[in-house]
Amino acid sequence: LETQVLTLESAAQNAETFSAMNAGKNAMKTIRDDMGIEKVDDLMDDIREEMEMANEISDAIAQPVDPIAADEDELLAELEQMGADDLEAELLAAPHAKNETLLPAVPDSKLKVDKEEAEEMRKLE
Repeated sequence: LETQVLTLESAAQNAETFSAMNAGKNAMKTIRDDMGIEKVDDLMDDIREEMEMANEISDAIAQPVDPIAADEDELLAELEQMGADDLEAELLAAPHAKNETLLPAVPDSKLKVDKEEAEEMRKLE
């Protein structure tokens, strides 16, 4: 008798689960019917077009109104490039122009070494 009661309770739970799953499926179907893949694709295309239009508008607004100002920007860029080229040439040619080798200064006397350090060095060799 207890087994039969447990089986009936399990069947009732299964029926409730099935009903809930079926309701969820129906809700998803209703949403999907309202929003098909074609509508989503169209929406995404519209969004892309609007973004492209916004970029074109931003680019148009960013254009200088005064043609002389545009020429000035080009001249400043050219001047900066010339300065960079001159600096690069100067840096590359500086040590070799006088055939000099730039080395650090060295002492003219023999360095003093502690006896302990000398002994440790001998052990390491």
